[in-house]
Parts: sequence; structure tokens; C-alpha cells
Amino acid sequence: MMRIARDVAGPCLAPHGSVLAVGALDGLHRGHQALLARVRERATALNLPPLAISFEPLPRAYFSRTPLPRLGSVRDKIEGLARAGMQRLLLLRFNAALAALPAEDFVRRVLLARAGAREVWVGEDFRFGHRRSGDLALLQRMGAELGFAAHVLETHLHDGARISSSAIRAALTADDFAATAVLLGHPFCIGGRVVRGQQLGRTLGYPTANIRLGRRVSPIQGIFAVRVHGVDDAPRPGGRSGASCDRRECRAARDTGASLPGVASLGLRPTVDGRELLLEAHLFDFHGDLYGRHLAVEFVRKLRDEEKFASLDDLTRQMHRDAAAARALLGLPLSVSA
Repeated sequence: MMRIARDVAGPCLAPHGSVLAVGALDGLHRGHQALLARVRERATALNLPPLAISFEPLPRAYFSRTPLPRLGSVRDKIEGLARAGMQRLLLLRFNAALAALPAEDFVRRVLLARAGAREVWVGEDFRFGHRRSGDLALLQRMGAELGFAAHVLETHLHDGARISSSAIRAALTADDFAATAVLLGHPFCIGGRVVRGQQLGRTLGYPTANIRLGRRVSPIQGIFAVRVHGVDDAPRPGGRSGASCDRRECRAARDTGASLPGVASLGLRPTVDGRELLLEAHLFDFHGDLYGRHLAVEFVRKLRDEEKFASLDDLTRQMHRDAAAARALLGLPLSVSA
């Protein structure tokens, strides 16, 4: 089990030394995956624990005047780092004190005293410390003085372009989920626990599994054809209910490709004057209780933007059209009922 710490102050997480990756690591895309694989490989060769250092909130989000869309939740990051083989995670609280920490102090207090660095691996654009004054050259210079090595992982390219979180956000903004999946190394999903909503969808003939995003800013909004993962053990028509799905089971369901098709709305629900960003997924031909389960919703294709309708009857007619379009995109026969 991965050990997690949150603060700069505290005992050393690896008293005998570590090999570590440092970065924002939003989305854990293919470039991040390669970095973590290199850290794990070097840690095995040196018989040291692999360790990751990351930040929440993301530094870029902390300094941004507008909300920064996230490629993954904090939970996604923690689970992804554990799956990548990291034995320890220093998930630093990015605040005014950390932002003001000089780069040299970050090296001494965080990389050495807190993480026990013997080798440090970063991406080409990694900067750290007050006013982003720290870079690879500073790491290598201080490493030579203090007894650790610093390395940069070569840039990962796709079609000649660098794989980055910014490139993935741009692909999502363009509703290009195929390109997003290539850059991420897996389909784009939003996960969460199913909560009770207003149950309006049920009264309109489209019961939904509702997932609140909380403070997370989504890079996409609208109506989508989706596949929903993590429902394999849920009750089916004529079946029985299994044990509730925990986070590892839901992740395993996504990774093995097991899913149920559906149509989903992600937005503020203007027709009913919604105030909270909500993900509502209707699973086709499924009957069962999903409350409390942790699901992952994979976005396949955008159907349209959100729209405010004059009446619930107009909304229902559009929901029929959306469901038919999603079924066609997902290769399903049309439903015989509304």
C-alpha cells in the first residue's frame, strides 16, 4: 500500500534514500506514465523505494485567475500513482508558503530532508520554487554538491507534437475524444460516487446515475454518448445484487473494458435552473440500484451542447433524440420504448 504524506515538515519518507518523480501529474498521461516507469525501473536497480512528489491544488490552478479544468481528480491521481508502483507519495498542499519557498530551500527541505532523494526525475518543462526559479540545471548543480543525481526524461511525442496536459485539454475543448485517449493512454473518464438527485430523469423515463463534481472544474460540458464502468456486480433484470463496488473494482472494470452503454449530461441543467455542475448518466436497458457505487463514465462522443428548453415536454422529446443518437453511435438497436 502506498504511503501518503501532505506537508513539507515531517520525518523523512525514505531514510535510506529514494528515486523520485516530481511534477503536477494532472491526468497521468503517457508522458507521466513513462516518467513513472523510469523511476520504478531505477528504484528497482538501486533497491530503493520509488516515490512521487506532486501538488494539490495544482500550482497552475493556484495562480490562475480563472478555474483550471482538471484532467483527473485527486483520487484519480492517487490511484494512478499507486498502480504505477509508487510506494510513497508526498502530495504537498500548494499554498502561499510553498509558493514563496526559494528553489534552493525546496531542494534541501523537500527533496532531501522529506523525500530522501538519491535520484530525481522530472519532465523537460519542470520548474519549481519561488517565481519558478528552479530548473534542471539548478537540480544538477545542487545534486553534485549534496549527493543526488538529477535527470530529465526525454519528451514524448505524438504525430510530432509534445504530449502534455495542455494538449489534452485542447483536444477535449475540441471534443476530440479519440485524440484525447491517444494522448492519455486511456479513454477520458470522470469518476465518482452515485448520489441521490431530484429524480427528475426517472419521472421523464430516463433514470440517471448522478455524480457530483464538487469543486472540480470539468474541461467538457454537454450531452454525450458514454460507456459506464464499475457496474458489473450491480443488479440486472432478474438477477441478484452483488457486493458494492469499491474503487479498485471500479478501476479494474474500466481497465478490462467491461462497461454499459448510455447517454449522459454534464452541466448545470438550465431547463430546471440548476446551480451545481452535475454528471447524470442514463444506462441503456439497465435496471438496478447504483446509489453509493463508485462509477467511471467514459466519454465516447459529444452529441450537443446544453440547451434551455421552454418546457419539460420539449426536454423529454430532445432526450428521446439524444438517446437514439447515442444508441446509434454505440452500435445498439433503437429502444422499443421511450
